[in-house]
Amino acid sequence: MERVSERLGAATWRARDHVLERNVGIETLPADDPRASSFVAAARASTVVVDPRFLRVLDVLDDDGGFAVVVREWARAFPLDQLLRHGTLPNRRAALVVAEVALALASAHEQGLHHRRLSPHQVLVKQSGAVRIVGLGVAYALAPGPDVREDGRDPEREDVRDLGRLLYACLAARWPGGPTDGLRAAPTVHGHVLHPRQVVAGVSRDVDEVCDRILGTPPRHGARPLRTARDVAHELREVGEDVVPDEQPSMSHLDGSDLLRIDPVVVPAGPPPGLEPPRRRPKAYAPKPPTSWQRARARARLMTHGDRALVLLGLVGALLLSGTLGWFAAQVEGDDGGYEPPSASEITRLPVTRVTAIDPEGRDGGENSADAGLAADDSDATAWRTSQYFGSADFAGLKDGVGLVLDLGTQRELTSVEVRVGDGPTSLSVYTSSTRKSAPRSPVGMRLVASRRNVTGTVKMELEDQVLSRYVVVWLRRLPEVRPGVFQGQVQEVVVRGRP
Repeated sequence: MERVSERLGAATWRARDHVLERNVGIETLPADDPRASSFVAAARASTVVVDPRFLRVLDVLDDDGGFAVVVREWARAFPLDQLLRHGTLPNRRAALVVAEVALALASAHEQGLHHRRLSPHQVLVKQSGAVRIVGLGVAYALAPGPDVREDGRDPEREDVRDLGRLLYACLAARWPGGPTDGLRAAPTVHGHVLHPRQVVAGVSRDVDEVCDRILGTPPRHGARPLRTARDVAHELREVGEDVVPDEQPSMSHLDGSDLLRIDPVVVPAGPPPGLEPPRRRPKAYAPKPPTSWQRARARARLMTHGDRALVLLGLVGALLLSGTLGWFAAQVEGDDGGYEPPSASEITRLPVTRVTAIDPEGRDGGENSADAGLAADDSDATAWRTSQYFGSADFAGLKDGVGLVLDLGTQRELTSVEVRVGDGPTSLSVYTSSTRKSAPRSPVGMRLVASRRNVTGTVKMELEDQVLSRYVVVWLRRLPEVRPGVFQGQVQEVVVRGRP
């Protein structure tokens, strides 16, 4: 069982169901916590909602070894707040993601259940584009607010307003009302939150209007406000079909960074832009939009005018020349057996640009740093070695461990880490971080993705979950005995595999 996160006093773990051979998520809260009874009751109540967009609750235990336990399905997906820390979603993608969340909430509302704590951290986006939602009722049990009967607020209306805030976050990577889930607060001018189009370039007017119809009090231009989750889903699905495609019709072959549109967030220093843009002509009077074939033909016609025609002619000539040379080379070298170069989506060995040794409790913060590069030089004959410790395998009680930091140059999706150690038993762990901007000096604050005890030779650790990271930390926890009473660890080679 592997600990994934801790939030509001509840820990989330990933475990393996050996009966059904699948991963499950386990959320635990101390049984003596005053929120435990509400936590368990909310998890049981959520089972009446059968919408597949919610991760199903598989089991609930009131007191198991001093903990209230909720067992859920496990999804290989990226939390939306993790994606939004790197940039915003394209218009069409944002509309369709929030529309899926709205449809799921509409199903819950029909059963009399409400989320009441919907935020980007509660929404998971799979690489296929599918959306999964967690925390139905349970998130509110962990962070309860005022009683609805006392403050007069409608929980369904609160869920709908959170849908508007979620759409705003997808478009502007900001959260209206204050910082949430690592996102900064939406910018304001004279106490009014700016619209997404005023914050980020490239936001569609139609999507911006839907956001205002949810959050506006009242909406601009006398537009009809959206009061139910099903109305929000209907409007966003129509907008998702109307806006210009994002050149990304599917997320099945993309990594986390490809899901984003990196636009700067601008906080204006002066007065807000005009809030009364010119009204558009009614759609009934608008000309019929061009078809895909007509747009392609217009682009092709534009490429054949002026200097562009010469550039196009040069490109065609270069392609013909390269094709001819390639044909002659193939004739000379013979058949190559039908070899095809690996595609960008294949799992390959990732290049390591730099290796650094770290010793957080040492005087200089490193350990035999000059030899750190030997752990990634593609040679088993060389190795990085720790200092020698006397008396015990746990660094003689002087420190918790030492390790290596591998810099992959840029953030990549990792699938496995292979480490070759010496012949003596060595205990080690692997850490990653999707948010770190600089090389770590210790594993504190990083995510534990793999751990092994008393291994020798080569150990390959498959990462079952999707892991995005630029830095990989190989952390040695116990060392082998090289001579009686003398302990020293070594790393001959580290191989990181994933999608480039």
